[in-house]
Order: sequence, then structure tokens, then C-alpha cells
Amino acid sequence: MALEFAIEDRRVGEDTQVVAVRGEIDLFTAPEFKQHVMAPVTAGIGRVIVDLTETTFIDSSSLGVLIGAHRRLKSRGTGLIVACAQEAVVKTLRVTGLDGVFAVLPSLDAALAHGPEVEAA
Repeated sequence: MALEFAIEDRRVGEDTQVVAVRGEIDLFTAPEFKQHVMAPVTAGIGRVIVDLTETTFIDSSSLGVLIGAHRRLKSRGTGLIVACAQEAVVKTLRVTGLDGVFAVLPSLDAALAHGPEVEAA
């Protein structure tokens, strides 16, 4: 049985926003995911961490959201940080090469400890 989809936002410090997702991000849930991820980017928050540690599936529409957020953050000298240890999701990021585009760390604690600098391309 799939987990219910849920998103939780929380501010950590002055310039970090964590967007935590539980369940599957697919064609039906991607618009809500995009809204939550892009809101802090648009608001000028310097560091956005997408916590996918409880996410069981992501599709191409959700990958597009991550890429869009990363591009906007990169233009300001930072980059998107993704926290994820779910093997299926990490494999998707690896196969698509996105693990070389933005930081993918195994836990939220590791992501919070990570600096705001741009990691890759």
C-alpha cells in the first residue's frame, strides 16, 4: 500500500527552507510539489532543501520541478539540496545524472550541515 502524499514546509534559521515530501510524486501530485518547492525560491530564500527521505517514487514531472528550482537558485549563487536515502529515488536521480547537478545527501541532517555553495553544473 502506497503512503499518502503529504508535503510539509518549515523554515530553518533565517535563510533555509525545508520542503519535506511523503509518498509518491507523480503527474497528479507534481503541481502541488512544484508550488511548495518554488514558493521559497520565488520569495528569495537562499537555501532550499527538498527532503525526499519519505518519498517512495518520483517521475519526470517532479524531476523537472527539481531542475527548475536548482536553475533559479544557481543563478543566485546557491543550489538545490536534496535529502534522500530511498534507493528507488536515488537510483532515478543517478540514472538521469541529476545527482551530478545538485547535491544529493543521505539524510536531512546531512543536508542541513551542507554549505549553500553550488555543487555542480
